[in-house]
Amino acid sequence: MKKTIREPFAAEEDDVRPKAKFAPNVTAPKPSDGDKVDFDDIHRKRQDKDLGELQSLIDAHFIQRKKEEEELVTLVQRIEKRRTERAEQQRIRTDQEKERQIRLADEKEKREQGDVRKKQDDDLKKKKVLTNMNVQYGGLDSKKGAKKQTGREKKRKILSDRRKPLVMENLNEDKVKEKASELWKWLKGLEAEKFDLCEALKKQKYDINVLQNRVTEQQKL
Repeated sequence: MKKTIREPFAAEEDDVRPKAKFAPNVTAPKPSDGDKVDFDDIHRKRQDKDLGELQSLIDAHFIQRKKEEEELVTLVQRIEKRRTERAEQQRIRTDQEKERQIRLADEKEKREQGDVRKKQDDDLKKKKVLTNMNVQYGGLDSKKGAKKQTGREKKRKILSDRRKPLVMENLNEDKVKEKASELWKWLKGLEAEKFDLCEALKKQKYDINVLQNRVTEQQKL
């Protein structure tokens, strides 16, 4: 009974299943002779293009390198020129410094020689002044024929001329008082004269200092 049931279904399945369809034989289209592609030519053209670009890069590189070399040569020349100029300037400064040192040495030597001559002249003048003073105040006096006197002897002579002999014998009290008053007045006169002489000496010293300062300033100028 099962067989009778399945058979109709099997037949139906065979009728419903699609039948396979086969495509006809298709061949690849062949290009015609006019449309044929030459890959060798394309490859060759590409190589030529690449070589041309490479050659252009090489040429540009060498041009840039030549330009840089020229700039380097120019820079080296400028450096050498500047170095030469600096060496020349240094030589000129050295020569000028040597000339300045020589000039200063000559001026110093001349100044020292002038100082020596001035000192000799001053010493000579002092000697002349001292000689004149000795001739005037000491040595053989042409008028009196006196011998040369020392400074102490001159002072003693002056004091002996000024000092009056004091005679106290046979003097009463009034005479002694009168003599004492006279000596006191004479002493006061000496003190006043001493004061005047000291002031005159101070003034002379001041004048001498002023004159010496003026002479020094004049010598500096």
